[in-house]
Amino acid sequence: MPLEKLAEYRCNGVVVEIARGDITEAECEAVVNPANSLMIMGGGVAGALRRAAGPEVEEEARRKAPVPVGEAIHTGAGRLEPRIKYIIHAPTMERPAMRTTQGKVVKAVLAALREAEKLNVGCLALPAMGAGVGGLTARESLEAIMEALDEFLGSGGKLPPRIILVAYSERDAKQFLDEIKRVKTRNCKLAPVGGETRA
Repeated sequence: MPLEKLAEYRCNGVVVEIARGDITEAECEAVVNPANSLMIMGGGVAGALRRAAGPEVEEEARRKAPVPVGEAIHTGAGRLEPRIKYIIHAPTMERPAMRTTQGKVVKAVLAALREAEKLNVGCLALPAMGAGVGGLTARESLEAIMEALDEFLGSGGKLPPRIILVAYSERDAKQFLDEIKRVKTRNCKLAPVGGETRA
């Protein structure tokens, strides 16, 4: 099932969408895997990506491990190609199933954005980074993601023209929609576009 678009914002001309669904269904050039440094794709988003893309994605990622928090790598997208071209693996934790922090998520998202800029992708989809086994709420995750976008812009980085923030569950989608209205950004002039669909 394709992602359900719930809201659209503009950040300095960049489209920022909030959508609900399975990130493996995104119509987007690159998706982000909130990885661990060892690149073991066990549960959560990583597990879903491995199941949908095939084990060769994990094999390719593990050849580049360990990857510290604050750095990112990319692999092909296996069976998800050509709809998705790249999976960007950005660790939010050192080992599988560890708790993480908003600070680590900010570092992970900054690393993913740098990788996306290097690859010159037109669209980047991010899940609730650090939620699930990482222990953060979707609200805390969105706050950290927006902080990273803001910091990246402030440092002169070029964002992809379209960014999709993907909430898996209805509850997470509601937290994303609530938090994006409250979030404070300095460099990203965030403005809603059109109406918002109820989550």
